[in-house]
Amino acid sequence: MNTIKKLFFLLLLLNFVPGNVFAAQISVSFDRNPVSLDESFQIIFTANDTPDNDPDFGPLEQDFEILGQSQSSNSSWINGQSSKTIQWTLNVMAKHPGSLIVPVVKFGDDVSQAASILVTQAAANKAVDTDDDLFLEVEATPQSPYVQSQVLYTVRLYRRVEIAQASLNEPELGDAVIEKLGDDSNYNTQINGVNYLVTERKYSIFPQKSGALTIKPLMLTAEVVANTRPNFNGFFNSQMTKTKKISSKSVTLDVKPAPATFTGRHWLSAEQLVLKEEWSGDNQQMKVGEPLTRTLTLLAKGTTVGQLPELNIGKIDDQLKTYPDQPVLREQKKPEGLIAFREEKIAVIPSKAGFYKLPAIEIPWFNSQSQKMEIAKIPETTITALEAIGTQQAPVTPVAPVVAQPQKIEVVPLTQPQQQNTWFWAALFLASGWLATLAYFLIKRTVKKPVAEKSEVEIRLEDSVKSLKKACADNNAVAAKDALLAWGRQKYGAASLGAIAELSDARLRDEILNLNQVLYGKAPDQWQGKKLFQAFVENKAREKIAVTDDDKLEPLYRL
Repeated sequence: MNTIKKLFFLLLLLNFVPGNVFAAQISVSFDRNPVSLDESFQIIFTANDTPDNDPDFGPLEQDFEILGQSQSSNSSWINGQSSKTIQWTLNVMAKHPGSLIVPVVKFGDDVSQAASILVTQAAANKAVDTDDDLFLEVEATPQSPYVQSQVLYTVRLYRRVEIAQASLNEPELGDAVIEKLGDDSNYNTQINGVNYLVTERKYSIFPQKSGALTIKPLMLTAEVVANTRPNFNGFFNSQMTKTKKISSKSVTLDVKPAPATFTGRHWLSAEQLVLKEEWSGDNQQMKVGEPLTRTLTLLAKGTTVGQLPELNIGKIDDQLKTYPDQPVLREQKKPEGLIAFREEKIAVIPSKAGFYKLPAIEIPWFNSQSQKMEIAKIPETTITALEAIGTQQAPVTPVAPVVAQPQKIEVVPLTQPQQQNTWFWAALFLASGWLATLAYFLIKRTVKKPVAEKSEVEIRLEDSVKSLKKACADNNAVAAKDALLAWGRQKYGAASLGAIAELSDARLRDEILNLNQVLYGKAPDQWQGKKLFQAFVENKAREKIAVTDDDKLEPLYRL
């Protein structure tokens, strides 16, 4: 009977739950954006659960021609929780140029999000010999970037022949950070009236020094299917292939140094940048001795995560304790470029009631789109700490004095040998145990622990650090570079100063990049190594703190 009542109550409760609580969330994305009017592209609908019904893609036909569609699903079970995603991929072509809206698509009672895509006018006739069955096209945007700014490098393989297999080398550019952006995209296009199948690949390139830098030509080696011929009386066909090698043109970048109008301490170039803060509770009603977590987030488009500066301002007040967590660093590779994310959580604990001012946080950055310096800012914040409930001393209630009553003292006669012996042996046993414990700790204290032998890798790391220290003391930029490279190879497997800088904190990263610029400048003999080694030592100290103090402070971060 109880089971029936529980079931009835559950059904009654479900009747009051809004239907959209259980609605599938359906997002919309594109394989690339923008696109040309004469190119096909993909619209991808992704649902986080099985929607109410099959999709109705009819509304798309007003602005798009649907060439084909496919569906796929993926299920996973992680940490006891199941998840499922379903994708519908539409291969389409736009019917006219402009900023086109992909309208809301109904999946029964569920609906997708709306999305926009920029469709450009079809390109004029290209200077391409349409007799070519296979050719490469490369472009870099912009070709005159500022140092450490993002350059989108796009590779397109045009073909109107079948390829059995092919290999393409990666772009090469010295003194640059190069990141591949996502998976390749495939689409159809027309050039001078000839149809081609295009495979497009994108990279983000961040030049680390100014001047003329040349991206070397790419080389494609392909096995092109020539024809098929019947064998065994026509029952089987065999493919004839021929090897073909083609190359792209080289691209030269005119990299400009940071403009003199930029007055920030650390150079940071991005296309967009957002700085925000969040609190885990009300920072105007904090309680003394109770932690509150402040979360600082920096999100930037068109830069690497290694270029994002530290956000925590450090110690504020002796009466306000702060416990910073290790920063969370992530990068997202989108077709339109790299997106960098940095998040820092700081547990704040007031030890005394009162008002505390957190100074403003300012991040100067260079907007590579508007070509102007901007400042992302969190204004000065005042937090209020109140006395915790129950910390004040309770009032004392007067109590009548207690008059001591005379007690009868019982004298134990000495003629009880059995009880006396029992106490004697008990005392002797306890004394023996105490002496044995004392002897154990004294012996343990005097015994020296065996010293673990250092591994070969640890010895090499120490040697690299010693070499770096000497090079910095001697202001020898070349020797400092060699020592850093040796240390980076053993520590991270990094093969360049740029790669080591990416794995370091903001201050050491800036010093390494400064060393790199000095090495390729005109006066490396004027370099001063004191700041580099100081930043290196502080970076090591932070690594050590991260290992030893995380366990002690972890409960604070979870509040």
